[in-house]
Amino acid sequence: MTLEKDTLLHNRYRIVEILGQGGMGSVYRAIDENLGVAIALKENLISTDEYARQFRLEAVILANLRHPNLPRVSDHILLGDQEQYLVMDFIEGEDLRYRMERLGMLPEEEAVHIGAAICDAGTYLHTRKPPILHRDIKPGNVKITPDGHIFLVDFGLAKVYHSASQATKSGARAMTPGYSPPEQYGTARTDPRTDIYSLSATLYAALTGFIPEDGLARAMDNAQLTPLRKRNAKISRRLAATIEKAMAVDPSDRFQTAEEFKKALLGAKSKSVQIPGSYTVVPPPPDSFPKNDIGETVRFEEKSIRTLRGALPHVATKEEDQPFISPLKKQKERERRRRFAWVRFVLILLVLLGISVPFFAPGVLPPNLRGMIPFLVPTNTRIPTVTSSPLPSQTPLPTITLTATSRPPTATIAPTNTLIPEVVGTALSTQVIFPPIGSGSGQIAYASSRTGTPQIYIVELAGQNTVQVTDISNGACQPSWSPDGERLVFISPCKGLDDIYNNASLYLINADGTGLTSIDSSPGGNFDPAWSPDGRSIAFTSLRTGQMEIFSLDLDDLSSAAQITQGARTVESRQPAWSRNGSQIVYTVKRYGLYQIWVMNADGTEPKQIVRSGSAFSDYLPAWSPNGELIIFNQRCAAKFCNPYLMGISGVDRTVEQGKRLQINLALIQNVDYSPDGFFLAYESIVESNNLDIFYMTIAGGDRVRLTTDIGQDFHPVWRPAITIP
Repeated sequence: MTLEKDTLLHNRYRIVEILGQGGMGSVYRAIDENLGVAIALKENLISTDEYARQFRLEAVILANLRHPNLPRVSDHILLGDQEQYLVMDFIEGEDLRYRMERLGMLPEEEAVHIGAAICDAGTYLHTRKPPILHRDIKPGNVKITPDGHIFLVDFGLAKVYHSASQATKSGARAMTPGYSPPEQYGTARTDPRTDIYSLSATLYAALTGFIPEDGLARAMDNAQLTPLRKRNAKISRRLAATIEKAMAVDPSDRFQTAEEFKKALLGAKSKSVQIPGSYTVVPPPPDSFPKNDIGETVRFEEKSIRTLRGALPHVATKEEDQPFISPLKKQKERERRRRFAWVRFVLILLVLLGISVPFFAPGVLPPNLRGMIPFLVPTNTRIPTVTSSPLPSQTPLPTITLTATSRPPTATIAPTNTLIPEVVGTALSTQVIFPPIGSGSGQIAYASSRTGTPQIYIVELAGQNTVQVTDISNGACQPSWSPDGERLVFISPCKGLDDIYNNASLYLINADGTGLTSIDSSPGGNFDPAWSPDGRSIAFTSLRTGQMEIFSLDLDDLSSAAQITQGARTVESRQPAWSRNGSQIVYTVKRYGLYQIWVMNADGTEPKQIVRSGSAFSDYLPAWSPNGELIIFNQRCAAKFCNPYLMGISGVDRTVEQGKRLQINLALIQNVDYSPDGFFLAYESIVESNNLDIFYMTIAGGDRVRLTTDIGQDFHPVWRPAITIP
């Protein structure tokens, strides 16, 4: 139950205001009437034994800490059997997250002082007996007081660390993408080097304005850490190398103690060591203190705990005491075992085949050898020759021409305002594949690495007459059709399916491969092109400002591109997709490491987030249905691995902010594109050997057709617009 203002708790603490509220309780600012000082009051209303133990553990940890960079707990209150409260110092000021938003990139000296202060706190925690790990160092948990003093706050995920041979009393294990090291995901052992990684990631973000690539993705070789100086060339090489070493994927490659990390930070800037608690930074202005910063931290912590770990353990499992092993190494070991299993299977099959030959095909043995086997049929036994007619599948399929007004005879489509999961599809009665309504020749353009470097190809829906459109040494991908279906815009260079294409430029080419033209080659990188429905402009993502923003290029004036989005630092925009009438653009916004779906007017005005999936999911790659009534997009887990889901949300009703998962049973479906009539979807998927191919199916998920079978990776499918038939 939320405590009202002026409530007197324990005959001593008078509630002033609520700072934040969540499912596990609230955080209040209160006055200790005995001492006349402000305090923070943290509440726990969950009565489970495990969480109650965790809450008491936090009280014990903090109550015994005395360090100038750490808050203190002065009281622990238990009311009845359910309500618990922690009384702790109220740290007034701004957290580092707000300081980064206010100032952008922090000066080197300030970042070094913050790092040294948190290292002092870390050294103190790690040298307790037993040692204590914070496990949630991030900008939101670093507070700067009005006098410039630095505090490390929020021990909700703290852990008492013992040697590997002992039980480990631990708190909840939640992950903050970008700040958590790879060993904090799953059940690998965490130790003081875990805090060193999180602190270095925090300093990386403070110096560059970018959250670093996620540790688990780096460990699985799905991402690489962008060098710090590439994002801020003003940072000294020694400081950049120090921070990057502290963010090594393997804990043994990092600094092994917080004191060692601190000395390296100070040495990078030729700073002398000061006594703990004496490192300060420029005080924040009074109007920069957010009132609800503690509350936001609590809500994020609670959601992470509920989503990622379930119940809160008080004793670690045996697996948690195991050293960290890179997921990439585990994956390679699994692949080696699978290869060995296949080789063993083939050998056994060959042996069985050799044994069965004398019984089932004696005619293949030489007569002298066959005569030595007494139980075989006599040598003069003749096996009649059977002549078979060609199988039906060998008969060439007839060529079927559909007019622009014809309909697929076996597809039942619900009204156009019905969400995809409610559409009912029936299987075709024959193997004949009907092109979609209005698709003209029924063609899809896509990128493929079948020749080594990705190039643009066009394929017919029957999987025949594949034509290579581009032949560029640096590769080409991300095609987008002009509305008349005569030209393509694409990007180059392209080395393969990637997330961000640095130094890429935009090009135009005719559908027959002629007329190659460069239309935008500004520095940084330009990608995610989308041709407007009126054919006059192309929206795309550009890195020319130092971060991802959406621009629009007028094809009648290629001299300059207009910037549509202008996000604050750490807020980026990308993946534009036009509405049918060209009045709006749905796009992806990246905030605090998460992707969200937004809509804005074509000129960039009235931006609005339309999907709110919370901190556990990232939403990306939106696409508008041809009738404008539905927006589909991909969704993936933010803090753990999961295959992407295909989601849908209304394209017109802005009161609905929760996407609906479409009931399409596929292990992988991504980069989805509507056919011009809206009856079919083209997409990327994997069938075998992790080979990425192009498929299409009805919007109900039926009549799936695999268009490409080449050993190369095929990706970025886009449906050719309707071609007018005279």
